[in-house]
Amino acid sequence: MITSAQMRAARALLGIDQRTLAELAGVSVPTIQRMEASQGNVRGVVESLTRVVGALDVAGVELIGDNAQSLAGGRGVRLKQPMAKAD
Repeated sequence: MITSAQMRAARALLGIDQRTLAELAGVSVPTIQRMEASQGNVRGVVESLTRVVGALDVAGVELIGDNAQSLAGGRGVRLKQPMAKAD
């Protein structure tokens, strides 16, 4: 699983826009926009989601789930706790 925040952060780390990610993944820009607009875990067609995650992996992004270790080298960031939502 990937969250919309992880997707946006991954793009920021790579310095790419939505159009570039769409091209790398072989999906449409509106698909990327819908995925990034999701609340929490990204929702969408499994094949499209798999393509996006694969494209991020090939580009050098390691997606780290909750309570998972990152054993690969390289720089990155990790959110320690989700921020409290403002009312």
